[in-house]
Amino acid sequence: MSKKQTTWLIVAAVVFVVTGVISVISNAIADSMFTGKEEKAVSGFESIMNSIYGGNGFSVLDDMPVTENFIAVVPVQGTIQASESSSGLYGTSVGYNHDLLIEYVNRLMNNSHNKGIILRLDTPGGTVYEADELYLKLKEYKEKTGRPIWAYMESTCCSGGVYIASSADEQYANRITTTGSIGVIVTTYDMSGLYEKLGIKEVNIVSAKNKDMGTAAKPMTKEQLDIYQSIVDEYYEQFVGIVADGRGMSVDEVKKLADGRVYTAKQAEENGLIDGIKGSEEFDAYVREQSGVQKFYQPKSSGGYLAELMGVTSASKQKSESEVLVDLMNQLGSGVPMYYAKPIGE
Repeated sequence: MSKKQTTWLIVAAVVFVVTGVISVISNAIADSMFTGKEEKAVSGFESIMNSIYGGNGFSVLDDMPVTENFIAVVPVQGTIQASESSSGLYGTSVGYNHDLLIEYVNRLMNNSHNKGIILRLDTPGGTVYEADELYLKLKEYKEKTGRPIWAYMESTCCSGGVYIASSADEQYANRITTTGSIGVIVTTYDMSGLYEKLGIKEVNIVSAKNKDMGTAAKPMTKEQLDIYQSIVDEYYEQFVGIVADGRGMSVDEVKKLADGRVYTAKQAEENGLIDGIKGSEEFDAYVREQSGVQKFYQPKSSGGYLAELMGVTSASKQKSESEVLVDLMNQLGSGVPMYYAKPIGE
């Protein structure tokens, strides 16, 4: 590339970034001009920096209504898991953001204008810890405020999604929703055969024989399999109890349905796992009628101008087969108990 071409590329990049910053500043100024006095104040510099870099993501909640009644839409989308400290060059938040959802519910509990929650779920489930923590936070919300929670299942609401939906007073699904998969899974890999072919030997210095159980370098013993099975069984009993409580069913009734299989919306309704089937607009109209509240509030995308730009760039990058394999192993081969439905073809 010639020196002239390089110079023009640098100039173009600078112009692009400056244009974006100016846009963000303009929006921040406009917001400050038209925001009511009762709205939560944020300093101009902090607002601009949060818009550019995304901050901790909590700034997206600053536009929560404080002068009129509203129903809060809480989106549970993507794999339920711990929030990453930084999921992109500029702290981009993509998909499920556990810390943000917990903070969101905390703020709703302290906002007297909030009159209820809609859970909009599109998730295959995820880790046991995060699913349980969000479920308990939603139960705390109901106990402290006495306000209702409605759950609406979109394309997929499986496993950990069903767990979280069980906090709701009523549960509805789209007619093409896939739900169910009530159960627990722990996944590890036995790659000892591959290691042997490659001449690789993992050496672990352990304090006891089961300290390195689940390592990919060797098969698990019967004792180690039993240990993992005991963990799965304990969390399974907890899951079944949660669903039974949420659906007003007995544990035995739920166990007949909780063999890990998925259900269509029609099958779920017939088995008492949901209250009914509604289209998205029909469901929204139903909540407005039941609550008498017309305004719905949902946080904006967490991350600002550059964060969203970098998120799109990152998402559009085509992964190689090896990268896809590594991602899959990291997600499902960690040995962490999960309320998770493995998608077909994954």
